[in-house]
Amino acid sequence: MSSEPATYPGYRFPAEIIRHAVWLYYLFSLSLRDIELLLAERGITVTHESIRRWVLRFGSEFAGKLRKRRPRPGDTWHLDEVFLRINGELHYLWRAVDQDGVELDILVQPRRNASAAKRFFRRLLVGLKYKPKRLVTDGLRSYGVAHREVMPEVRHRVSPYLNTRAENPHRPTRRRERQMQRFKSLDQAQRFLWAHTMIYGHFRPRRHLMTAAQHRRARAKAFRIWREETCVQIAA
Repeated sequence: MSSEPATYPGYRFPAEIIRHAVWLYYLFSLSLRDIELLLAERGITVTHESIRRWVLRFGSEFAGKLRKRRPRPGDTWHLDEVFLRINGELHYLWRAVDQDGVELDILVQPRRNASAAKRFFRRLLVGLKYKPKRLVTDGLRSYGVAHREVMPEVRHRVSPYLNTRAENPHRPTRRRERQMQRFKSLDQAQRFLWAHTMIYGHFRPRRHLMTAAQHRRARAKAFRIWREETCVQIAA
């Protein structure tokens, strides 16, 4: 049996190093050069440009595998949108979470009109393959139009006071936006934020609702799933 460390096809660095670099990038507000320094402290000489290529190649792939392993979310969806300034122009990040704070999906769009709301609703239905029992949104009228046309049978509650579950997840996005000195394009923002949402959320359960023992078990399970879904056999 070979004692050589396993590698992803086409990459000379061990898979364990690559997936660890991707994990660091999406879970913490670290730059590529920060990760280069952290790896160097452990005797691993790799450039930040190589780490950038790893992130682009594996980030969305790993995030998609984690999403498939996620239990079915709840039946109450909270939706919210927040502005992003991309290359000097205003865009909007649409986000949906369930009643337990589990992030369902995100979509970056240049508008926040009825067409944009309907596009996000349809994306949620295609990705989750079921309809909720209730929608909770703020007072944006575009949600009402999308609700009537896409999910008229679902109850719709309009309340800015009940929608903090969808607003709170914007905070990690704001931190990364500042650290990255804003996003450079819509495609870059969508690609990064989708992967960030899935990977960050996988390792960040609602700790304040858990005992210490429950949190340790949840953390151990998250790491086990991460190792299983980023192993060489799956990546190949």
